[in-house]
Amino acid sequence: MTHSIKTIWKDNNIFETDVDGHNVVIDLAEDAGGNDAGPRPKKLLLVAAAGCTGLDVVEILKKMRIDIKGFNVQIESGMTDEYPKQYTDLKVVYEFEGKDLPKDKLERACQLSFDKYCGVLAMYKKAVPVSYEVKITDV
Repeated sequence: MTHSIKTIWKDNNIFETDVDGHNVVIDLAEDAGGNDAGPRPKKLLLVAAAGCTGLDVVEILKKMRIDIKGFNVQIESGMTDEYPKQYTDLKVVYEFEGKDLPKDKLERACQLSFDKYCGVLAMYKKAVPVSYEVKITDV
């Protein structure tokens, strides 16, 4: 299987890409010479990681028949000061909300995604240290 995308320069620093029928616009901030018409490319790498592992966890929890009220994936990352600016590490924070949630099953779902299923995190792990944490709020 191969994936292919085509990114088209529109104007100034604005690029557009059709991803699975969805238009994605990338741009720079105004103070960097852009029009702020879309997110920055590096942050989209973090979005991809959060979305990939988040989808895994939700699907695993559905199979476990775990009912969560809320779920967020936050990614914290350091970045180099010199060029090429790049991420130096990633910490994935899985945040759950619900009543009497089974901590062991939530942790297992996160661990499965982190260690086995999330291809985006697997690519990151080849480049930088990646860790995770599970937080549960009883609501």
